[in-house]
Amino acid sequence: MNRVFVCSCFGVTEEQVKSHADAGACTPRQIASACKAGTDCGGCVRRIQALLGRGSCPRRQLVDQGEAPLTAELPKAA
Repeated sequence: MNRVFVCSCFGVTEEQVKSHADAGACTPRQIASACKAGTDCGGCVRRIQALLGRGSCPRRQLVDQGEAPLTAELPKAA
């Protein structure tokens, strides 16, 4: 098996990042929460961004289709 490591600090592979993205992780921060990739030296963050791509997030697809993003209403400041 040929493993391509994205994050050498934590031994996270490209396949693992893709798996987390398929499970719903849309940002490098969400990938970091799932497997710690990008939280030590930060050298892999750009590679993670490239693997995620622009269209991989379901929320991004909603915005691209002209639908309102899923956001919460914030109370008005007094």
